[in-house]
Amino acid sequence: MSDVVNHPAHYKFPNGAEVIDITENLGFMEGSIVKYVCRAGRKDDRLQDLQKARWYLDRLIANETKEPHD
Repeated sequence: MSDVVNHPAHYKFPNGAEVIDITENLGFMEGSIVKYVCRAGRKDDRLQDLQKARWYLDRLIANETKEPHD
């Protein structure tokens, strides 16, 4: 049985690795990008997850280049 709070299946890979193992040492924006790419199609709609990752990436790039963002 999956532990939906501590170890949700959509963030766990068959080899036992979890997205938190990768993202816990990243900044919020970078971690969110990785999170949505890793879970794409495993929890919500795949395209929606990829669009969320792109939203964070676009915002991160805008912040880095001092461009306005939505």
